[in-house]
Amino acid sequence: MKSEIKAALILGIVIAIGLGITSTALSTLDEKSETVNIQDTNSLTKINKSGFKIVPDLVGIAYYLNTTPEELKNQIKDKVVLYDIWTYSCINCVRTLPYITAWDDKYADQGFLVVGIHSPEFEFEKNPENVKMAIDKHGIDYPVVMDNDMETWKAFENRYWPRKYLADHEGYIRYDHIGEGGYQETEKIIQKLLEERASSLGIKMATDASLVEIDEFEHTMFRTPELYFGHKFAQNRNQLGSDEGFQPGKIVIYSEPNKIDLHKFYPIGEWKNYEDSMELVSENGSIKLLYNAKEVNVVTENNAELEIFLDEEPLPSKYAGKDITSENKLTVSEAGLYNIINSETSSSHTMEIKVQGQGFQIFTFTFG
Repeated sequence: MKSEIKAALILGIVIAIGLGITSTALSTLDEKSETVNIQDTNSLTKINKSGFKIVPDLVGIAYYLNTTPEELKNQIKDKVVLYDIWTYSCINCVRTLPYITAWDDKYADQGFLVVGIHSPEFEFEKNPENVKMAIDKHGIDYPVVMDNDMETWKAFENRYWPRKYLADHEGYIRYDHIGEGGYQETEKIIQKLLEERASSLGIKMATDASLVEIDEFEHTMFRTPELYFGHKFAQNRNQLGSDEGFQPGKIVIYSEPNKIDLHKFYPIGEWKNYEDSMELVSENGSIKLLYNAKEVNVVTENNAELEIFLDEEPLPSKYAGKDITSENKLTVSEAGLYNIINSETSSSHTMEIKVQGQGFQIFTFTFG
């Protein structure tokens, strides 16, 4: 019996030692596995930026508004920057401004900066006084640089209005968006880049995942495209319905059309043809068009009184745009964008604009 007990004790000791060794080994493996996982997680937070472009220099700037060259350089340093390429007579650009100004208000204290790059489409948009009026009108407090010769536009290799580039605090372009929309996606990336900045610079930042809530303009799927009155701008576009056509640099007497086609415009009276516009030479003139949209805007320059008719009747109040001054009239005094028609639903109408004001210039119609 004693030998059996002794053998059992020896076996028990061996088993206990074996279990201890196994437990220690497993514990060590767990520790190694946990360490590996931590290292892997850390490595994922280090972003490889070799595939991202560095923001180009702001070049060829004619004017600095709400800032100076030296101040802007210091403002950009270590900031998450939204570069907004826009122009103030572009309705698509204007529709994005409420979101941009709201982001500026919300995130400016967290290391976020907006830089408006004003790249003009028309000559009058190169006037700093016109741009100042626009930034006051839209409540823009952030820096705006006037890229009158489109050199910064070219440096970004851009081709569109509007376009937004988001750069992280190290100056890498991490996101860009063409046109309207994408507001929630853009704001989430702003938040992400601000978190990256805070982590990199060792800054504690209160997290707020809420998003700016603004009703987004809903476009009509089938609508009249933008109509250009300048012969150069209208190249390869069959938009002028008059038989007289474009005659570059000439004063043309446009006659009353026999019929009006959809998506075309018809000037009536004496109009001079420019590259980017038409100018009324006679004291009075008119413009007719058949359009489909719920919103109509016009880009104009020089003083004039416009009287609007819809389907041969004075413009009804339910269709009146926000810039209609009284009844069916629109007074044009500043060079820029004016809203003529604003309705809840899209529909087709024949519109006539009777113009009083020699020297009145019209550049485009835009639709929504």
